[in-house]
Amino acid sequence: MFGDFDEAVARQQRISRSGHAADKVMSLEDAIDRFVRPGMFIHIGHSYARPCAVYQQLARRFWGTDPGFTISTLGFTGDMSTIFSAGIIKKAIGTFYGDAYPMPGPNPVYQQAYRDGTVEMEHWTILSFSLRVLAGALGLECIPAPSLAGTTIAEENEDYFEVETPDGPVGFVRALVPDLTFLHGWAADPAGNLICAPPYAETAASARSARQGTIVTVEKLVDDSFLKRFSHFVKVPAYLVNAVCVVPMGSHPAGMSNYGLEREVEGYEVDREFLMDLRERAKDPARLQEWMDEWILGCANHEEYLAKLGHEKIWYLKGKSAPDSWTSELVDALPRMNPGPEYNPVEMMVSVGARVIAGKARENGYRTILAGVGASNLAAWLAYYNLAEEGHDCDLIAEVGFFGYSPQPADPFIFNLRNVPQCTMLTDINDILGSLVGAPSNRCIGSLGAGQVDRRGNINSTAIPDMKLLLVGSGGAADVAAGAKDVVILTDHLPFRLVEKVPYVTCPGERITAVVTTRGLLEKRDGELVLTGYFPSADGDREAALAAARETCGWDLKVADDVAEIEVPSVEELRFARMFDPHQYFLGKGD
Repeated sequence: MFGDFDEAVARQQRISRSGHAADKVMSLEDAIDRFVRPGMFIHIGHSYARPCAVYQQLARRFWGTDPGFTISTLGFTGDMSTIFSAGIIKKAIGTFYGDAYPMPGPNPVYQQAYRDGTVEMEHWTILSFSLRVLAGALGLECIPAPSLAGTTIAEENEDYFEVETPDGPVGFVRALVPDLTFLHGWAADPAGNLICAPPYAETAASARSARQGTIVTVEKLVDDSFLKRFSHFVKVPAYLVNAVCVVPMGSHPAGMSNYGLEREVEGYEVDREFLMDLRERAKDPARLQEWMDEWILGCANHEEYLAKLGHEKIWYLKGKSAPDSWTSELVDALPRMNPGPEYNPVEMMVSVGARVIAGKARENGYRTILAGVGASNLAAWLAYYNLAEEGHDCDLIAEVGFFGYSPQPADPFIFNLRNVPQCTMLTDINDILGSLVGAPSNRCIGSLGAGQVDRRGNINSTAIPDMKLLLVGSGGAADVAAGAKDVVILTDHLPFRLVEKVPYVTCPGERITAVVTTRGLLEKRDGELVLTGYFPSADGDREAALAAARETCGWDLKVADDVAEIEVPSVEELRFARMFDPHQYFLGKGD
């Protein structure tokens, strides 16, 4: 057919179909034994799948040996506290230290480590952390990171510095360069070409910066033809990879979305019951040790861990990952849901927060809403649906890479995997927080929660140093507060929440224009938060409601001359909010 070129064409075709010759497949235990050494700087990647099996196995392998690891990861969530309990970590580098699912909150294990000083805990924001990873991947010594200016995070980190320019100071962060990176993905060939499905969070860039290579764990092995069919999902080339470990359900107790790979792999949902059980046990050291004895020390490896988990639970989690599984969950919850007009302070706060966000979006032409965590997430969701119903185009976004999604009922978790198929675009942290929230062209309003807020709108969600009390950390809050055009805060109206001056500045308050509490609405006037709206009391006593708002604030709260009573939530507002949170993870706090 090709005449004199037949042999050349045949050779080309034969070689092109052969794939990579290298075979790096080994067990996770063998990979850790071969490549991990005491004293290493290990990065646990987050792209968006989390390699949970990796840190569980690290805890098993090095328990009680004091290896003195430095470990960096985007967020030290509740299940990752195992490496603190195991005593294998000397220094932690992250953006969040606490329980994340289904609602954010402090974790006793991390709080104890902070209080005792047994682990050095370094705080960053999600964007600055991701930029440090990117700088390492690009071989840069440092990279601009504008969202840290004015924060305590900037003051206490040596890897942040500012450079004076004709336009003023510019903040920089130094590159994050680990010795070894671990990543979890859907699939890889034996050579190590890794497939990751979006959203991409910090991306797989850390594989490019690790001095001694990357170990990948995957749900399944695939061949070269599979890689070529899904080349748009291949994020790590084989030459960067030391080992390929087949670890089914390797993100458990977190989940994985198979969106874009539905016919090839089976997704699985977050194991809510597992995480809630661990969260409860963490409050009691004896019960937590029992959990460790069962799930970490009582399992030699991930295979035994899955056997203990059981086929019934595994198939349940896979079934629950279906995009329409929310219907069954909502139906099951209906008997426990309140359909009536009665409401608690948190339900009113969420409803009013949604009104405030939607009002600002209409008035100022905002086109994106960055949804924070907790009650602020619910308020953002309600505001989005209210605006959409009115015909005001506005997209919901979430920091790990969700853009333009319509949240589904039954689970208020900010990164609910059922919402992945609802996204107009799936991207990453640098795109969401760095550009769509942080660039001058943004048209974003942020909805955030806060551990503490002071009269100037400064936020503390990190720590109260004088009390040696760890909260959780910035996450993406500081990035949103520094970048969005406008920010609305939702928080409880309590003296230790509303303070004269925050002891740690997680987020400067310049762009925070309103705080919705469980007693009313505080708005920024002349640089100070004042009470402009109050929630009605049960007996309708205006003066009593105003007095209660002032008495339960940590500073001398001014009441605006035009202060007004805020309309109570309608039944429609309440039902809409309850539909998203049928288990009352957020809304039940006010009962």
